[in-house]
Order: sequence, then C-alpha cells, then structure tokens
Amino acid sequence: MNKQELGKVKKKALEEHIPIIMDDTFQVISKYLKELKPKNILEIGTAVGYSAMCFCKYLQDDGIIDTIERDEQKVKEAKENIKKVGLENKINIYKADAVEILPTLNKKYDVVFIDAAKGKYTFFLEQALRMLSDKGIIFADNILYKGYVLSDYNKHKQRTAVRNLRQYIKQTTEDPNLNTQILEIGDGLAITMKK
Repeated sequence: MNKQELGKVKKKALEEHIPIIMDDTFQVISKYLKELKPKNILEIGTAVGYSAMCFCKYLQDDGIIDTIERDEQKVKEAKENIKKVGLENKINIYKADAVEILPTLNKKYDVVFIDAAKGKYTFFLEQALRMLSDKGIIFADNILYKGYVLSDYNKHKQRTAVRNLRQYIKQTTEDPNLNTQILEIGDGLAITMKK
C-alpha cells in the first residue's frame, strides 16, 4: 500500500470537506481489526475510499472489502484513489443505493462499517446483523451526530436522522443478544457484537 498516496487522499478530502473517518475513531477501530484479522469487510458509504483503504491493512491475505456508494462522482474518485494506493485487488465497489443492494447480498462479513445516510441506520443495522459472522463486529460512525443525539435536539432539518440514530442506539443496547458500547470519540462510534 502506498502510504504517501493515502496521505494525499486524506489531505484532499479534508480540504474539500468530504467527510472521512476521523483519526481517533480509526485508532479505536484499528485495535479491533488488528485482533480480529477480518476476511471480509462490508462498508456502507464509500465516499472517496479513504476508510476502506485504511482498513485493508488489517485484512487477511486473501481478504476483501465490499463497499457501497451511490454517488457516481464519488465512485469514480474512489476508484482512482484505490488504484493510486495500489489496492484495487482488495476493494470492490458497488455503485448502488445501499437500501436497494443490501437485501440482495448474501455473504458473511466479519466487520460491517456503517457510515452513510444517518436516517437509514436502523435499516443498515438490520441488514448488517443478517450478514454478520458469529464473531463479527458492527461499527456505526457518527452515531452521536454532532452531539444532537444526546441533547434534546428537535429542529426540523435533522429530526429524522437524529430520531433514527437514537433508535439505532436503543435497538443495539437493549437487544439481549447484542453487546454494544457507544464511544464519544470523533462524532460518536457505536461498536456492536453478538453475545
């Protein structure tokens, strides 16, 4: 993996205000990935491919990351970035709407990373749990959404997103079959495993 090119991707994304995984969030996730050594990772929300490229380092030798992105321009940019970094044999991009494609996937994943439309997190969770391997982990980024989720935020603009993120937290923390922790790092990270 070309680290220099990866650094350039990160710099450009930050300059262009494209949301990418925050350093402190990635540090926490990387500890889990190092231990788990996943074979298959599913990422919902590719953006420019930055997080998928970061995760590649922890894959088993024959491991693969499937990532979903519906924005055509972002898919194009992600493909270019992945090629520059030299990971095109490790990362497979589905250009699709996650809501439409997820129900059609029937693979087992060791890790699912959710970082897409906040208003759809509960649907993503349902699909992720269906495809999660027994020792698998689900990471949901931006779960606290600028702090709105923990406050009494009720403005119209983000109301659906905030309500659905709260519902995601409720579902993952109250389900007796799941073990979930919510970390106040980055923009909030939920880590869920099956018991």
